[in-house]
Amino acid sequence: MLLEDLHVVLKVAEFKSITAAAASLDMRVATASAALKRVEANLGTELFTRTTRSLKLSSAGERYLPQCEEALGLLLNAKQNMKSEQGLIDGELRIGVSSDLGRNIVAPWLDQFMQQHAGISLKLHLSDSNIDFYRDPVDIALRYGLPNDSSLYGFKICNVPRLLCASPTFIEKHGAPKHPNELSQYNGLFYQLYDIVNNQWEFSKGENNFKVKMKGNRATNDGDMVKRWCLAGHGLAVKSALDTSEFLLNGELVRVMQGYQHKPSELWIVCAGRQSITPAVRLIRDQLREKTLGVLNELAQAKILQKGEF
Repeated sequence: MLLEDLHVVLKVAEFKSITAAAASLDMRVATASAALKRVEANLGTELFTRTTRSLKLSSAGERYLPQCEEALGLLLNAKQNMKSEQGLIDGELRIGVSSDLGRNIVAPWLDQFMQQHAGISLKLHLSDSNIDFYRDPVDIALRYGLPNDSSLYGFKICNVPRLLCASPTFIEKHGAPKHPNELSQYNGLFYQLYDIVNNQWEFSKGENNFKVKMKGNRATNDGDMVKRWCLAGHGLAVKSALDTSEFLLNGELVRVMQGYQHKPSELWIVCAGRQSITPAVRLIRDQLREKTLGVLNELAQAKILQKGEF
């Protein structure tokens, strides 16, 4: 049994198919099948139950593969730590990011990171859906909101204010609300995740809290599209200060009702396990903290944010 054989077995478990695993690893199906047979022969048991259509883990596989994955992760981390001590950062970075943040903010930062570390290769997964580390081809995810799964590991990047925004043309035509009670007169632009439309907006001022059930004629599962509608003057939108920073700073979007703070969010790097926390991930974490703080400070200097908001 070779160390590389174990990587093949883990890929077979991930894809539930020898053919798909072989394609992912860019090897012949026969080679992948032989690797699986060597591992099972060495262990003296079958790791998968086979049907004519699919593979699924046997009870022995369910016990063995999590420990195998952890052991391989430790070996990989040990290797990467040695390289890190020598000033070498390399390997594949598979990261999932929400569409608007990833496409318009994080992607240029990752370009800079790769220029600094030429040995890094990147696979960027853009999606507003919740990341499933067992389904999606990612090792880490950059997401808004505190991770709700205690089995995941995470690093908080920053607090992120969420702002009520509109375009100058919309304000010129419809006026700007001064109080949450006035929002029912305006058209809302909504982000929708699965069947849940985020049309209940929450604001606070001092000790007073306000919940507003908005009406609107546009909803989408893509955060970038909500911003585009807002820029086009179709209504009011609640958006992350990071996602909208460029347009707030150049005046294409305006923060509305600045005296009332919308319920804020947090930006986190989430990892499937300790083995995903590589030297490259730690460097990305540090870079993201620096970059996001820079953007938020720029918004504060422009009087769009207050220091206490982040």
